[in-house]
Amino acid sequence: MITGSIVALVTPMHVDGSVDWSALGRLMDLHLEAGTSAIGAVGTTGESSTLDAAEHCEVIKYCVTHSAGRIPIVAGTGSNSTREAIYFTQAAAGAGADACLLVTPYYNRPTQQGLYEHFKSIAEAVDIPQILYNVPGRTAVDLANDTVARLAEIGNIVGIKDATGDLERGRELIERCGSVLAIYSGDDPTAMELMLAGGAGNISVTANVAPALMSQLCALASSGEREQAEAINRRLSPLNHALFLEPNPIPVKWALCQRGVIGGGIRLPLTSLDDQYHAQVLKALETARI
Repeated sequence: MITGSIVALVTPMHVDGSVDWSALGRLMDLHLEAGTSAIGAVGTTGESSTLDAAEHCEVIKYCVTHSAGRIPIVAGTGSNSTREAIYFTQAAAGAGADACLLVTPYYNRPTQQGLYEHFKSIAEAVDIPQILYNVPGRTAVDLANDTVARLAEIGNIVGIKDATGDLERGRELIERCGSVLAIYSGDDPTAMELMLAGGAGNISVTANVAPALMSQLCALASSGEREQAEAINRRLSPLNHALFLEPNPIPVKWALCQRGVIGGGIRLPLTSLDDQYHAQVLKALETARI
């Protein structure tokens, strides 16, 4: 089971929107050096919604090849089309990814039974460890804990990224399913508390710009060392907020660009961070001392 800090990696791009492969490799190397536990490739933070199918698969393959077994690769393969999700998951398995992350089907808003059948179909079609991903604030569909408990009975469904930010709900998931599923936070502001309650780790946006700090936070929280974890969490708290002043990944890509890690490319309909937020993001980076 993968534990600790799993970065929801951005996909670096040139100004024209094409994938910057060299920057992607450098970014991965930074995470290897900083102690990140796993790379989440082409998730929603990686702009999966605007990469075409060929690019989506190419980024996963590149990450697997570049990692060369040095760090696990969790490939984002979700879609609001079950057939497409199976296609991406098959491609990720064929490329050698260690696991797949599957977001709930956005926009078409299936019922709980539809969600169950969707994830069950993917799990049965592709023999690779699969992590569910519930982020109702972005998808307009909510994967209920009861449905997660049903899906936990399927052998290769091994975890869930809970990005609801609802700690009571997360604790209930740990109590009900923690013996068979890894319960990951997908919400940086509440991640520490979920890990202190028994969560397996954090699939993190903030880890893009603070990989070493997030790795340390996850290790401390998972070990139950609250006081030390809280000290790091206080440093990261303004950043956790600032990186969502505009829709993700707009602020985090801007912050990485300011640090000279990647270029300024981002794909429409997303645009670069509005000038009014620049100072706040820079101040948050300064507070985190990174």
